[in-house]
Amino acid sequence: MGIFSLMTGMAGPSGFGSASTAEQVTDGIDATNLTVIVTGGASGIGLETVRVLALRKAHVIIAARNVEAANEAKQLILKDQENAQIDVLKLDLCSIKSVRAFADSFKALNLPLNILINNAGIMFCPYQLSEDGIEIQFATNHLGHFLLTNLLLDKMKETTESTGIEGRIVNLSSIAHQHTYSEGIRFENLNDEKSYSDKKAYGQSKLANILHANELSRRLEGEGANITVNSVHPGLIMTNLFKYSAVLFKLLKLVTPLIWKNVPQGAATTCYVALHPKLKGVSGKYYQDCNEWQPSKFATDENLAKKLWDFSNKLAN
Repeated sequence: MGIFSLMTGMAGPSGFGSASTAEQVTDGIDATNLTVIVTGGASGIGLETVRVLALRKAHVIIAARNVEAANEAKQLILKDQENAQIDVLKLDLCSIKSVRAFADSFKALNLPLNILINNAGIMFCPYQLSEDGIEIQFATNHLGHFLLTNLLLDKMKETTESTGIEGRIVNLSSIAHQHTYSEGIRFENLNDEKSYSDKKAYGQSKLANILHANELSRRLEGEGANITVNSVHPGLIMTNLFKYSAVLFKLLKLVTPLIWKNVPQGAATTCYVALHPKLKGVSGKYYQDCNEWQPSKFATDENLAKKLWDFSNKLAN
């Protein structure tokens, strides 16, 4: 599988490929009684993920910075699906305080938690620090999700123990994880403005998403927890994620129209990994076009993953 399968939409071993949509890969799956959190579920592939999971009868919580936009998204879905179960909670991933407040708000609802989809992200941003003094792409794409996952883990374990249903965590990474700084993760100079590259900082944060998934997967397996953790590359989709580089990507899309996906195709791999029964017990893997894929050498480095875990723990606490 490679560029040919991407351009032709040819199905891989899973029976699905780059042309498959989120509805197709979840066809016939009943998600009744499952509660799912989707970060960044108010727009783009996050919104499509919410729509399709609600269509499969899951109870979906949209975790979004812009609550107004999230409520509009909810109403949009309810127009077509009157019985959809969707709630909205505020979450600003680049704020540690907000992540903690979200976790408290969710726990106060006294709901189970079966699936966590760490979908939200920002991309190619000009240099900026978060309110906690951390480079903004790393803070939003990785650290916020790292802390959120840790804060919700006990709730997920409780749910799996009381229901017997496997819990699943899905981290949205990107093929961009291959384009990072020379050391992979810049532990020593994460916030260095002089050597900052918006593209490499994005790649670094997406590499961190895979390393986080792999390390958490190893830890949960060691505990014997009934929870899987995988990471996915959704594909190239023109969404508002590209706001800082819209002109560049519009030009790229003109030149390479065949490798781009629409939003329903872009949400397919997330929905496949989150819901498909074929993936029961599968953990610590990276998926692209609904098929397992080999990520970069950095992404499979266990020592780097452990170092990132400790580093992130220090930053988030």
